[in-house]
Amino acid sequence: MDLFSRKIVGHAVEGHMKKELVIKALKQAVNRRGAQKKKVIFHSDQGVQYGANELNKYMKQLGFVGSMSGKGSCFDNAAMESFFSSYKRECVHNQAYESLEVAQKETFNYIECYYNNKRKHSTLEYLSPNEFEKKHENSLC
Repeated sequence: MDLFSRKIVGHAVEGHMKKELVIKALKQAVNRRGAQKKKVIFHSDQGVQYGANELNKYMKQLGFVGSMSGKGSCFDNAAMESFFSSYKRECVHNQAYESLEVAQKETFNYIECYYNNKRKHSTLEYLSPNEFEKKHENSLC
């Protein structure tokens, strides 16, 4: 998630929560956003996948600064926790996906077609993430 616009810029769905999942989502975000001229902070909770050497080496190559929530502190990652709450309530709630591919497709549709394009956020002047970025595109350079 880009905290400026609340836009989900990288995402992945797999049958596990290993470092490869995080790296896959991060690579997607990097491919979408391109080379960054400003410092990027990669914030996460203290899950073991976020402390993996392979992920940290990749972030170092990118020039990203790693940041982890304090132990037991849910407020450090509140924006992402809010997204996951919405995702679970609006997309996944009581779903039993027939396959991983269906779960991936539904997640893609939720994020790319709905969340980033249409879902309004009070913190974004009641605009969607894409609308907010478009409105402020001159400030993003």
